[in-house]
This record gives sequence, C-alpha cells and structure tokens, in this order.
Amino acid sequence: MSPSSLTVLADEQLALARATGSGRSARTVHGGSTSPLRQTLIALVAGHALEEHASPGAATLQVLRGQVRLVAQDRSWPGSAGDLLVIPDARHALHADEDSVVLLTVARG
Repeated sequence: MSPSSLTVLADEQLALARATGSGRSARTVHGGSTSPLRQTLIALVAGHALEEHASPGAATLQVLRGQVRLVAQDRSWPGSAGDLLVIPDARHALHADEDSVVLLTVARG
C-alpha cells in the first residue's frame, strides 16, 4: 500500500469544488460502501454547505483547512484546521465559513 498525500488531495478537491456550481467536491480515499471503515475528503467553498442529512453511524470530521460549522438540531460546533469534530447521532449539516477541506471518517458496524 502506498501513502497518499492528504495535502495534495485536498488541493485537488478544493480546485474541483471551486469549479462547480454546488461549491463542493468529495473523494473517498479509503474503504468503500462495503468496508467497515470509510474515509472521504470533502471540499466546500466558503458559503456552501452539505445540507441537513442523516448521521452515517459512528463518524468524525478532521478539519484539514479552513473553518467549518457542524450543526445538529439547536447546537453548533465550530472547527478550524487541526480540529477533530465528533458527528452527533442526529441529523446534521456542515457549513463552510471559509474555503475548507475535511476528512470524514465513518465506522460501520
């Protein structure tokens, strides 16, 4: 198995996000739909969001760059580069306050 540079992949995904009308881009970097562990890079342009959606199971977000807000019900958690956010077991949304890239890790059991 060869290593992947998250910095290079984050740059690529952010460039793709900037080129789309949705202001977002994602790429699975480990695992897949049948794997017990999946990691996905998600890039969001400032002002864009992943609208409210169901919790994927046990999951975390590692903020690689930028500033985001994880919102669930009436709570909000800010995240900046280097922060690790635990995704609550509830419907939630992710908002980008700056051009941002996060690493979503989902454990399925």
